[in-house]
Amino acid sequence: MSRVDGRLWLARLLIAAVIAWNLQAAFVFLINPEAYVSAFELSGIAGAAALRGMAVLFVMWNVPYLVACWQPRRQRLSLWEALAMQALGVLGETFILLGLPSGHTMLVGSLLRFIAFDSAGLPALGAALWLAKTPFTQS
Repeated sequence: MSRVDGRLWLARLLIAAVIAWNLQAAFVFLINPEAYVSAFELSGIAGAAALRGMAVLFVMWNVPYLVACWQPRRQRLSLWEALAMQALGVLGETFILLGLPSGHTMLVGSLLRFIAFDSAGLPALGAALWLAKTPFTQS
């Protein structure tokens, strides 16, 4: 395997790790939302439906990640989109967290977990972007 191929496979691995984490959250919310509704201060059928809706959104949001993982060099725009989406997640979740009044301990904990996850995905996607760049060739 050439050095360039190794870089592309490492980029794919980093992107795939973020995809796996995203889809894992989607599947647990889709399959067993009742276990998580209280963490979002929701309850009942409406809470379960809201979490299933979040699960569908998580799957939808992974489309650019999947395209980037398939061909990180050729589909750099998708990789940039994934990186931007990850950054927007961190910023948006932080904004929501900062706007919460005191007394919402479970909700704060849920938001902090999402912020931690999205923050961990940022350097992984940034590294994948760097690894997938077109290498300089020597003449």
